[in-house]
Amino acid sequence: MFPTTGPVNGADTAWLLAAFALVLLMTPGLALFYGGMVRSKSVLNMMMMCLTAIPVVWVLWLAFGYSMAFGADKGGVVGDPTTFAGLRGLLGAFTASGGDDGAVPLVGQVPALLFVAFQAGFAMVTVALIAGAVADRMRFVSWLVFAALWATLVYFPVAHWVFSIPGLTAEHGGWIAEHLKAIDFAGGTAVEINSGASALVMALLLGRRAGWPRDPMRPHNLPFVMLGAGLLWFGWFSFNAGSTLAANGAAALIVVNTLGAGAVSMVSWLIVERVRHGKPTSFGAASGVVAGLVAITPSCSAVTPIGALAIGAAAGAISSYAIELKYRWRYDDSLDVVGVHLVSGVVGMLMIGLVGSAAAPAGKDGLLYGGGVDQLWRQAVAVIAVLGYAVAVTAVIAVLLKCTIGLRADPQHEADGLDDGLHAESAYDFHMARGGRLEPGR
Repeated sequence: MFPTTGPVNGADTAWLLAAFALVLLMTPGLALFYGGMVRSKSVLNMMMMCLTAIPVVWVLWLAFGYSMAFGADKGGVVGDPTTFAGLRGLLGAFTASGGDDGAVPLVGQVPALLFVAFQAGFAMVTVALIAGAVADRMRFVSWLVFAALWATLVYFPVAHWVFSIPGLTAEHGGWIAEHLKAIDFAGGTAVEINSGASALVMALLLGRRAGWPRDPMRPHNLPFVMLGAGLLWFGWFSFNAGSTLAANGAAALIVVNTLGAGAVSMVSWLIVERVRHGKPTSFGAASGVVAGLVAITPSCSAVTPIGALAIGAAAGAISSYAIELKYRWRYDDSLDVVGVHLVSGVVGMLMIGLVGSAAAPAGKDGLLYGGGVDQLWRQAVAVIAVLGYAVAVTAVIAVLLKCTIGLRADPQHEADGLDDGLHAESAYDFHMARGGRLEPGR
């Protein structure tokens, strides 16, 4: 019977409490990362799109989303939305002093409620990732409705496929975890490929930004980008290692793998940038870090530290090339969600089938370690299934919204900047003082 009940493990619970806080920090970190990439006239709008993913997702997660992801399995496709509706059955019993009586609902050896909050952070940042593809041109109200529909119809079911583990969260798990047996430890499919494929659909259906690619649309604040990348890297350690739900040796290996992949991916990206364009850039460094972190997300429990370096090197180089495909194929993925998250997510998933090692916690050898192609084809099927599902359902949602409330912002708002047109605010409000000197507005 799930969830099981019993006393919590104090060390594991303390670790997951910290991991939850750091995972939640990733969404504000993404807001800084994306906010620095856009032009100054739309930075607040971009940060609002990221931050509003938190309340939108949390309300749905509390009401039925967690249950759709981790409730009683329905054919491996989705969890029963009524199993934990409103988080019923997950509170446990508390004593008059505010403690518990030892009969706490558990996932592993941590309180089920803490697992609920931890997994909510994954859903929040996944929704926010899509905002990068629609920067400068999507109506804010339409974004909120899209975020709610996408979380419900795309993220929650795919999270069930990947994260609902038989014997841990339920008697029977999602089809990718239980039947296909593809390895995706922390969300290469559910988070990265899911959001990247959906971002491509939204970029195509919304159309290009006015003036793109003719007019330069450079990042307006590179220190924001660097700070956001640093916060994401910081939070990613808990994103990956926190998914062990335990303070143990597996978490230690995953931390090392996450560090190595992000670091080498930065270097790999910068080498490609130096060879192709003559100079390594801070923007490239930040993007390279994120590419490596994306790629190691599914594979962090399946490879050795050397394997993590190989994955990071591949992700940085391949994504550095991939971001330029939008100019060749003429789709306006404003902040390179497709080139970084979709492409690196695919790299990370497939490389498990190449450099996976039985010495790692996942216990599967890839092709280069003598394991043949068995794991590789499983990884490929998971990639294709999630990519196809995300594209199809996102397209339906986007077309529905386009034909009803509309997707695209008013052309005048786009020209003036979405900060002023949609929020009546400006990120940088300066007034000319006497003597011709600029001073911050009061």
